[in-house]
Amino acid sequence: MTKIFDVTNLNRDTVQASEEFGDDKAYQKIEEVLKLVDIAADVIMNGGTVAFPTETVYGIGANALDPAAVAGIFEAKGRPSDNPIIVHIARASDITQLTTKLTPNIIKLIDEFWPGPLTLVLPKTKAVPDIVTAGLPTVAIRMPDDPVALSLIRKAGCPIAAPSANISGKPSPTRGQHVVDDLDGRVDVILRGGDCRVGIESTVLDMSGETPIILRPGMITKEDIIEVIGGKVAVDPGIEDQLETPKSPGMKYTHYAPDAPMTVFEGRRDKVLAEIDRVRAINEANGIKVGVIMFEESDFVVAANEFFARLRELDKQGVDLILAGALSRNNSLGFAVMNRMMKSAGYNIVKV
Repeated sequence: MTKIFDVTNLNRDTVQASEEFGDDKAYQKIEEVLKLVDIAADVIMNGGTVAFPTETVYGIGANALDPAAVAGIFEAKGRPSDNPIIVHIARASDITQLTTKLTPNIIKLIDEFWPGPLTLVLPKTKAVPDIVTAGLPTVAIRMPDDPVALSLIRKAGCPIAAPSANISGKPSPTRGQHVVDDLDGRVDVILRGGDCRVGIESTVLDMSGETPIILRPGMITKEDIIEVIGGKVAVDPGIEDQLETPKSPGMKYTHYAPDAPMTVFEGRRDKVLAEIDRVRAINEANGIKVGVIMFEESDFVVAANEFFARLRELDKQGVDLILAGALSRNNSLGFAVMNRMMKSAGYNIVKV
């Protein structure tokens, strides 16, 4: 039976109020939540699974150094074993347990973006089990920017392997209820917090070779990375291809899929709107329930934050078909959201 704990009182605002303004009520709220986090940390230490919030999406975690515990993640999610898992740490110095490669550029990235939505792919140490990396010689590492996540990792005393806390292939969970809907009865504990601030998974940057390569786009963009380390940063062509052997979490071609079939319309905005209206009218005239996802042209941050939640809302409404308007791929964050949109639609893109 899954234990579900409300941890909404441990958030950036209460931590700031407690630390900067000496707010006793905020401190008391934090202390109450930390007792619940202690229980969850004990579960991690004893080989169990815990779902928890991060700033990107909710994750389902287990002791990254315990192969049997990590196997519990795959079982809970129904996740294919050829998909590597990101390892989460709570202190930058903990990275040395997982990799021996720390170049000046890697240190610059850590200093600039951790804690935050950037995952670094690096050569792994022997301490990292093959089940975490899908047999690859590299490990994906990040330090999340969420008080609950950081507290859980610190209290557990070990790095935590954690993919998104959803049934494999379904839209990533960005709200606490999403996790309960998918994983109640499948994991030991759910730490149910607030809505995720970012809303799409972290940027994954491969730093294992000579040239940094973005394996998964996210809130930290190519331009952000170049500004910190300079030089060339490549984008893996597999981001827009249907990969059978993923080099990073999120590169698997069947990913983020809603219950209903989905089509993405790409082109000039007025033509996209007109085509969506036309296709919607035809389908509704035939008794088909249609859902539409359309964001404002330059609202890339909102799109990132709300895309997965909108997919899940349409699932709840029981729509038969989803029609979505594409975002500009010329904007790096728009490109990141489009990456998720294309995978959700199974690459069913219509140019108009």
